[in-house]
Amino acid sequence: MVPPTLVVLAAGIGRRYGGLKQVDPVGPHGEWILDYSVYDALQAGFEAVVFVIRSDMEAEFRQQIGSSVDQRCEVRYVFQRLEDLPVGFEVPPGRQKPWGTSQATLSCRDVVHTPFAVINADDLYGRSAYQAMAAHLRGAEDREGAYDYCMVGYPVENTLSKFGHVSRGICKLDENGYLVEIHERTRVARFGQGARYTEDGEHWIEIPRGTPVSMNMWGFTPSLFSELEARFRRFLQENRTNLVGAEFYLPEVVGALVREGRAAVRVLSSHEPWFGITYQEDRPRVEKAIGDLIRQGVYPARLWP
Repeated sequence: MVPPTLVVLAAGIGRRYGGLKQVDPVGPHGEWILDYSVYDALQAGFEAVVFVIRSDMEAEFRQQIGSSVDQRCEVRYVFQRLEDLPVGFEVPPGRQKPWGTSQATLSCRDVVHTPFAVINADDLYGRSAYQAMAAHLRGAEDREGAYDYCMVGYPVENTLSKFGHVSRGICKLDENGYLVEIHERTRVARFGQGARYTEDGEHWIEIPRGTPVSMNMWGFTPSLFSELEARFRRFLQENRTNLVGAEFYLPEVVGALVREGRAAVRVLSSHEPWFGITYQEDRPRVEKAIGDLIRQGVYPARLWP
């Protein structure tokens, strides 16, 4: 069984945060969230890491990662570029942000050749999530046209910010714990002890407590790349009148593959809390959570001696 690879999506701009939240320190010695994510992944058996970044972030990443992660595993850097488009397409005037999580993942097609996990750089998923993911990926095998994928799901009420709306992949599962549907909702907010989402900013739809949501922690085989290539072209064609703002979301691609019967997606559960940063005000909570985990002995005080 081949050890899985970890793909860290770190090229996002973070407009709601007001800066590059993926490189803001949250640990006592300047550690980023992704430092703790990589540490958990290595403890779970991952042996290679691919960072998807923008070219203007390379120097900062190499300085931080060069003294820590790449001393402990194979590290590769991949750039998510606006110009990385199928033949016949060009970047439309006014487009500034990357094309979304699907294009970011597609950027790895030339360097990832084994089963792999995809995570966000600004989410702290918990050690057990990586252990469950690694266990699945070690035995992942596509069979008779059905891709063998997985994701880690969290109860929606445990994934919200107190300071504004967030994006979440709302999931429906079958009785065996496999994904049936997933829909990316870009405006999910806390209401009392539960959650609701809106598409127009006026009408809110309740999400039942306990509903599993995707935090963009996915497990794939390399078969995903050919699907992303084909569907990226289709996405550009279908959104040709809105290419300045359209997003090529990874959950939407996975949802389409499930509906078409081309992928079986096992939903893995994590018993640990999730922590993440969407707004500046979220950062103290993450810093406190990491401090608590250090006191509990989950992490050493200095993550990379």
